[in-house]
Amino acid sequence: MSQKKIFLVFVAISTVSLLLHHGGHFSWTMEAFHLGCPALRSHPAAGLKPKHTNVAFLKTHKTASTTMQNLLFRFAEHNNLTVALPVQACSHQFCYPRSFTSHFVHPHTLPPNVITSHMRFNKAELQRLMPNDTIYVTILREPGSMFESLFSYYNQYCQSFKRVPNGSLEAFLEEPWRYYRPDEKDSMYARNTLTFDLGGDKDRPATDVVYARAFVAEVERVFSLVMIAEYFDESLVLLRHLLSWDLDDILYFKLNMRTPSSKRSLTPGLPAKIRAWNSLDARLYDHFNASLWRQLSALGPACVAREVRLLRRAQERLMRSCFGGRMPLLRSAAQIKNKDLRPWQPSGKVDIVGYDLPVNLSRGFSSQAQELCLKLIMPEVQYTRVLLRSQSLRYRRSYQLRSPQQSHPLQQPIRTVLPRHRSQQPPAAPGPASGTGSTSTSKPAAGTQGWTTKIRSKSSQTQAS
Repeated sequence: MSQKKIFLVFVAISTVSLLLHHGGHFSWTMEAFHLGCPALRSHPAAGLKPKHTNVAFLKTHKTASTTMQNLLFRFAEHNNLTVALPVQACSHQFCYPRSFTSHFVHPHTLPPNVITSHMRFNKAELQRLMPNDTIYVTILREPGSMFESLFSYYNQYCQSFKRVPNGSLEAFLEEPWRYYRPDEKDSMYARNTLTFDLGGDKDRPATDVVYARAFVAEVERVFSLVMIAEYFDESLVLLRHLLSWDLDDILYFKLNMRTPSSKRSLTPGLPAKIRAWNSLDARLYDHFNASLWRQLSALGPACVAREVRLLRRAQERLMRSCFGGRMPLLRSAAQIKNKDLRPWQPSGKVDIVGYDLPVNLSRGFSSQAQELCLKLIMPEVQYTRVLLRSQSLRYRRSYQLRSPQQSHPLQQPIRTVLPRHRSQQPPAAPGPASGTGSTSTSKPAAGTQGWTTKIRSKSSQTQAS
């Protein structure tokens, strides 16, 4: 046999071996390939564009942004990146609703690659803090459903909502100026919340079309992607392509959800009143919803639909792996035994549900697989505290090796106690106790990549036991 034939046989055997080794990952790559879609990777490959790791995600209110934050936290841990986190005086947010400043960032989380906690957007301060190649992303939600969620969630904190008789959304929208005070505590939850979060003027009159158009144009200039909550999976497909990420990087479990009994159905006529009262938010949503679909069309509807199916399939397999072969049951905070997994409850009238892992999860599961499952369902407050402890430990270990020249320009002594603004966010939920949490900085924290081989193989052992 000639050397050429021997070489071809060797290549064929190696290829088959590689495909068998990667199993499920290859199946979704081939499905995309048959449609002529852009490459859908499950693992990094030589010669391909590297993943983009500098990301600023503006976490807006009641838009599925907590789920997105969890995804970014896990990506950062898996890739050993630094996440900018708030100083303790700011709790788990960057002293929202005050305009963001770098002084709100904990010095142990500098210089950052990722920033994703709640803030009021301040472009100049963020550009000063983040690397020059940072990609800016945010998310919006349809104004009707978003305002209903805000009204229910912040009913006990926002004075504009509290003074409405019987907590009636209909009564508020009938005469909003009777209850709303623009300069009052937490008024940003009662009007144009998206505009406020993005740094705009929530009380600019609806008749000021020039301002509205200029504001939308500025958001479009700054943000490379504006996700839409109603099309979360499709938005993630665009995000994956924008950042050159893998399918495993965008897996998620839904977080911070209300029970159906905590939701109000909008009676006829209310959506139109909500849009009129939140006209700037409505303009933002309509513009970027249309923009999202133009981007999806450019990527190819068939390719997008296929990637969404593959994403949902992979998520279901991951869920079943983490929950003993079954789909998880949503539980109230009182039913969740692990306090690190109990979501914060805004009031007795709103029930935020979460997850509890099976008690026998440790059987046959590696520590990395257990940590992945835990982090996938960990609420925002607890995950922020766990991540801060992890990064602070890493910072202390590396501090002795740094020279003054290596320090980040913002990494200077700052106040650790900030005066609490009268509009400070409602009290945060109790976080995990100081002795809890599974984060380790001696190795990269468990991420989502390779979960098929790490978890699925262990899942069968767990079910068998």
